[in-house]
Amino acid sequence: MSRLLHRSIDANLPVATGGRGIELFDSDGKVYIDASGGAAVSCLGHNHPAVLAALHVQLDKLAYAHTGFFTSEIAERLGERLVADAPDGIDFVYLVSGGSEAMEAALKMARQYFVERGEGRRRHIIARRQSYHGNTLGSLAVGGNERRRAQFKPLLVETHHIAPCYAYRGRLAAESEYQYGERVANELEAKILELGPDEVIAFVAETIVGATAGAVPPVEGYFKKIREICDRYGVLLILDEVMCGMGRSGTLHAFEQDGIVPDMVAIAKGLGGGYQPIGAVLLGRHIYEAFCGGSGFFQHGHTYMGHPMAAAAALAVQDVIREHRLLDNVVQMGELLTRQLRDRFQNHQYVGDIRGRGLFCGIEIVSDRRDKSPLDPSRKIHAVVKREAMARGLMVYPMGGTIDGVQGDHILLAPPFIVNADQIHTIVERLGDALDDALDYD
Repeated sequence: MSRLLHRSIDANLPVATGGRGIELFDSDGKVYIDASGGAAVSCLGHNHPAVLAALHVQLDKLAYAHTGFFTSEIAERLGERLVADAPDGIDFVYLVSGGSEAMEAALKMARQYFVERGEGRRRHIIARRQSYHGNTLGSLAVGGNERRRAQFKPLLVETHHIAPCYAYRGRLAAESEYQYGERVANELEAKILELGPDEVIAFVAETIVGATAGAVPPVEGYFKKIREICDRYGVLLILDEVMCGMGRSGTLHAFEQDGIVPDMVAIAKGLGGGYQPIGAVLLGRHIYEAFCGGSGFFQHGHTYMGHPMAAAAALAVQDVIREHRLLDNVVQMGELLTRQLRDRFQNHQYVGDIRGRGLFCGIEIVSDRRDKSPLDPSRKIHAVVKREAMARGLMVYPMGGTIDGVQGDHILLAPPFIVNADQIHTIVERLGDALDDALDYD
């Protein structure tokens, strides 16, 4: 009997014993293609020699020093690198240990920013339905997935939610994608005016919606409109790129493809590639200067923030991505993956939508592709697909509740940036077989 409290109490999980490249191995010797990077984490795959070497070097120098007493050379180098690689408007970095911590820090940073400026009345956060921003109480409160929030609702601070940018489900037949984006973006302005423009702190959104909806990208023009509305009312724009960022979509930051720069962006997963737990908030100079000109500190902190081993892993991961031009491979293999998914599933009775950017792709499963009706949630088809895929030596990231937290199923794919064309073909082939068996599709 395991003494660990696992995610699922009755789970009978294989024991991972090793990995190499895009593959993981279990204690029975079975090999799995990691086509989801775990949860879009393992951007360089497993056991990359350059990252392991960097960790050994750092361990011999310094494993840990508390940031209340010291900074470290490696953390400073990582901060310099992240700012150098970011678009203009991103000037500082706050290092934490993961995505939920990054989002929690960003929310508190946003509130303190206005307190420092003498705008303490600002207290409202606006986000989107069917979003996910982490599992701490603050980030869970901002998230818009009702299934995840339900049992903890009495503990959550009040937040406000508008429609997501989810064209497959939300666009009207008479609308262009641009018109649809304008319409749902305008919900933000309406909500700000409803709450009071001088009482809203921030708007929070995933640039590309990840786990809860399955790689849903924004339509063209949506985030430019959002940025314009935020600027009009002095509201901060916080983007959550914990899952979709750090190269996953084909550019280092997903928002670069939308022609905007947020006030803050949360990153994690692909930052350290799973080699160490690390996340960060990237922030504009105006946020930093509000603290400098006010209290002189950010009233927040974690024991392991700026951890030297985590910083060493992240810097090594970013070095490999740059030196091997892996973002070029993300674009090329992402195009191939999308093309092969369409070839395999575009006429599939139970596949309604194929979407995403780069090596961040989603397939939405439906009961009838003509009317987009979802399957009965009690069937838990997403879980059946995962089981069938694992049986074939394939790791994918399926989820239920795609539409509203209860209805809908999707499959998320996020293979490592080192994936090649032959591996893409194998991923799609195994996924197709798993989906067909899960649905008894003939």
